Amino acid sequence: MGKHPQKKYYRQRAHSNPISDHSFDYPVSPEEMNWNELYPILSKTDVKLEVEFADIGCGYGGLLVQLSPMFPTTLMLGMEIRVKVSDYVQDRIKSLRESNSEQYQNIACIRANAMKYLPCFFRKGQLTKMFFLFPDPHFKKAKHKWRIINKTLLAEYAYVLREGESDGVVKQLFESSEEGQKVTRNKGNKYLAVFRRVSDPCDSVLMDQD
Repeated sequence: MGKHPQKKYYRQRAHSNPISDHSFDYPVSPEEMNWNELYPILSKTDVKLEVEFADIGCGYGGLLVQLSPMFPTTLMLGMEIRVKVSDYVQDRIKSLRESNSEQYQNIACIRANAMKYLPCFFRKGQLTKMFFLFPDPHFKKAKHKWRIINKTLLAEYAYVLREGESDGVVKQLFESSEEGQKVTRNKGNKYLAVFRRVSDPCDSVLMDQD
């Protein structure tokens, strides 16, 4: 049975500059990405599967782990820019696979800068869901360009999102991540924003905010 990694050994500062020139491995196009290395399930089926869920800034992987048994045949990818945190999620998934035979084969995590390289991983309309749980608001004006949700990036998210997908997992979002649990413990407020790609002449994104 695999030994579960301890988060205290993977701690890293909460912020990482997404504009800096970090060293990342990324494919030149989605067709060049080798997903078999990340998902053992791909070698056990003749059915063509591709990543459909993306958790951007996945933190310590709480949402991936929660959704995995709910959608056992759906491939999900966590993208995390921080080195130690992405290492933790990768080790966590490896441990879960070792201690739970045939489970958690559909989730994976890579260290990546989604603000720069998202279209390198996903083709147009590939994703049915994208998650941005508790993104840093970057209140200072000088750091607004660090925000993961902005008008420019919405165009990229619309490009990789499939049209007209309903979202049945919204209720899972509030408590699945470590950040969400922390807000609950501190009796803070949580605000939901759901983005859906809609089919219209402008290929725009509709945002419903509750």
